[in-house]
Amino acid sequence: MKELFASILNWIAGIVGNYGWSMVIFTIFMKLLVMPLSFKSRKSMRKMSALQPEIAKLQKRYANDQQKMNMKMQALYQKEKVSPMSGCLPMLISMIILIIMFNAMRLVANEKLAAQSLQLLASGNIEQAKETWLWIKNIWMPDTPFVPFVADKAQTLSIIPVDVWKASLTKITDPAQLTALQSLNITADNITGEAVFTALQASETWQALGGTAAIATRIPTGLFGTWNVFKTHNGLFILPILACVTQFLMSAGQNQQPQPENGSGAGTGKFMKYFFPLITLFFCFSYNAAFALYWVVSNVYAWVENMVFNLILDKQDKQESAVIEEDSIK
Repeated sequence: MKELFASILNWIAGIVGNYGWSMVIFTIFMKLLVMPLSFKSRKSMRKMSALQPEIAKLQKRYANDQQKMNMKMQALYQKEKVSPMSGCLPMLISMIILIIMFNAMRLVANEKLAAQSLQLLASGNIEQAKETWLWIKNIWMPDTPFVPFVADKAQTLSIIPVDVWKASLTKITDPAQLTALQSLNITADNITGEAVFTALQASETWQALGGTAAIATRIPTGLFGTWNVFKTHNGLFILPILACVTQFLMSAGQNQQPQPENGSGAGTGKFMKYFFPLITLFFCFSYNAAFALYWVVSNVYAWVENMVFNLILDKQDKQESAVIEEDSIK
């Protein structure tokens, strides 16, 4: 499935000419695809929230008879045609899509970073070592001033599989570039991420772009050591912050089932409301900007979708109330 998602991303990028906008378009497309299911789920969750007073009465009345309480609650659910599990399916689908997207982006990012690194070694062409999007110089690196827009760590390239390196090498057909790579002992027989990074470190181009000579300043952080701010930094830390903020707004804006003030559910809900944004900040700070962009677009879409769904459901509730009122008058 990740190969399919990666192919779709590559196809859209081939049309729009940019992987950043490809990510935006693909994210919105996937959200629109599951929108009918999301609406049905939101409608059911809204009914569940409206039933909370009745559920609370049943819980109080049959507090000493768990079996009978469950039977009464099940009968109530059947009467109102709702399910307490209705909100789980869209959430599960979203998680599955998130995991597939993560793996698809890692696949595409590996291919692009390998191609960029080899191109930088073979030709020294800086522009070929970029995939820009707005303020971001290379969308396959994190959106932060603490990394350059080229791979600056051995582990960044070493996690790329050997078959990806070999496939990227076969795409270089210029004899002069192949000769340049062979002079650096980069051939199909011995190409690895470690070998490419060693060659990059020794190149003047890498030193000018992402080596220690290009560090603008060092920020001591105590527990986290020292963070290097690069003159050739890749981003401005905008997407990780946007991802964190939109995650909080999305979580706070969703209609949740009421919980007792002192209940464990209320405490868990408050904890998760703040925990998820912090986890989001960490992931989007650590991983490439393409993934952070996906997260931001997903959150903004969900926030807008939530408002639209609420407007539609409010209108439906008013219409249903008006019909009931007319029937009672007759």
